[in-house]
Amino acid sequence: MTDIVFKDNSKYPNLLKQIKSAPKQLYYRGEWDKDIFKNCLAVVGSRRLTSYGKRAIEQIIGEVALSGVTIVSGFMYGGDAIAHQATLKAGGRTIAVMPCGIERIHPEYQKSLYQEILDNNGLIISEYAGDMQPTLWSYPQRNRIVAGLSKAILIAEAGLKSGSLITANYSKKFKRKVFAFPGPINSSVSKGTNLLIKEGAEMVLESGDILDYYSSSRRSPVQRDEGGFVHKAKPASAKGYGVASKILQALDREPLTADELGRSLNISASELGIKLSLMQIQGLIKEERGKYYGKE
Repeated sequence: MTDIVFKDNSKYPNLLKQIKSAPKQLYYRGEWDKDIFKNCLAVVGSRRLTSYGKRAIEQIIGEVALSGVTIVSGFMYGGDAIAHQATLKAGGRTIAVMPCGIERIHPEYQKSLYQEILDNNGLIISEYAGDMQPTLWSYPQRNRIVAGLSKAILIAEAGLKSGSLITANYSKKFKRKVFAFPGPINSSVSKGTNLLIKEGAEMVLESGDILDYYSSSRRSPVQRDEGGFVHKAKPASAKGYGVASKILQALDREPLTADELGRSLNISASELGIKLSLMQIQGLIKEERGKYYGKE
């Protein structure tokens, strides 16, 4: 069932209301709960997401969503869809902002994701009524809502002329925090994110880099062990408890291979691979002949 909330209604999201171009109304599907808007993180990424970008979103956004931060994205295939899926897998809440009429599912083949968002207390939002088709101008209009709802934005992967950078520019205009994943300098979908970091965006190596920003309003995060059981965990942060600091401590003692690090720190191969790649890009570690060394 579709409903509507107007800008002059007390239910309208306060953060979105602050931007000059805020929509006069929002059409929505799902259970409207003002708490879902308290701590929102926008996540956007290339539609041509690489396996590296996919793994990074799945790991880091899953941990962020598990900590009670609402993930906002634009529902498109690629980075948007992976962000929604990672949130749902972690048991978090997500908001999909559509570039089309609220009665239309776009892209249509993501019907199951659309329904899963609704089934898990998420929201589908659009400023357009009916089944209007998306247009060239409705995508950037949608992006301003994604940015406007969120205290911060994470750019996962982006080319130099991508829609993700349009959303990042809206976030800058609205004076919101900008985060970005670093990527290989020869990757076309990392040129935009690397440029953002060069211009002052905060580099993200682990979920703690984002959660530290939301620390004043987040719940204590939880983690699941290999058996699927949930237990309390310390915040994922490089400042003491994060995987990156554990890796650096291990390499301070001696050079180690990835297999040796994984066994020593009890870290899965997929998580460790992402972390090592990010740390190499940042210049924290180096790899020679299969062994990793801490930078002196």
